[in-house]
This record gives sequence, C-alpha cells and structure tokens, in this order.
Amino acid sequence: MNIDIISIAKKERSTYNPLYKELTKMISRFAKVQDIEIFSKDVAKSHTISPSASKQAYTKAFEPYKSKGFCISLHPKGKLIDSFEFSKLLNDKMSIKFFIGGAYGLEEDFLKNSNAVISLGNITMSHKIAKAVLLEQIYRGFSILSNHPYHK
Repeated sequence: MNIDIISIAKKERSTYNPLYKELTKMISRFAKVQDIEIFSKDVAKSHTISPSASKQAYTKAFEPYKSKGFCISLHPKGKLIDSFEFSKLLNDKMSIKFFIGGAYGLEEDFLKNSNAVISLGNITMSHKIAKAVLLEQIYRGFSILSNHPYHK
C-alpha cells in the first residue's frame, strides 16, 4: 500500500522531523509513506489576498494529487472518528492520500470531492502536530487491522 500525506506547508526543518521519521519507519512494515509539502509562489501570494483566494490556491496545488487513490481530507468540521473507525479507512486500499490544507482550510468543493472528510479532534493544532497525530493514527490503524498489541 502507498500512503501520501500532502500538506500546504513550508519545507523547513522541524523539531518534529525525528518523530515523523520514527513513525514512518514503524508504518513501513504495512505501507510506504510519502510526505509531500507544498508551498508554491501562488500559495504564498494568495495569503496576501484573502482566505478565499488561499483556499483556491490550495485546491489548485492539490489537484495533481487527487487523481488516483482513496482521498481523505483533514478538516476541523470533518467527521470525528475513533481509532477503530480510522483503521477501517485503511483497510483494503492500495493507495490513500491524506490532504492537510493550509491556514484557511479547504474549499467546500474540494471536501465534497474527497472520499472521506475527517477531523483529528475539536482542538486546534498546528499542521506539524496534526501530521504527527495522523502518522501515529495510521500506525495504530494498521496495528488494529493486524491484531498487533500496540493499539491496546
């Protein structure tokens, strides 16, 4: 299985990188994870215009990645699910793409065209922390599917 995590984020060194690397290594026995961070000139420029322009720029940046695979968007107003429901999203898929929008979220049309829209919780967290939580839940989900004791 291939899992892509596509986010609107500046490519920069982060204190979270060792955690991402460790979680990706743990997941590697189940799937290959690719972390794709996008912060084009169009995205940067849109942030100076308006939230609506920003959302449009995010959609445009994500379009090349939406073609194949099961697409899951992360959104604060998405469905709140537990780890067992999350594991079902991973089950029997060849390719999954997780989308993490930018500071202004995602356009309604983008969300409607996603196979699933989920929320990681009611609290607000930075994109860097959201990615760490997502990676941990991916590992936990695979652990549930394979009856590995990690999830208990």
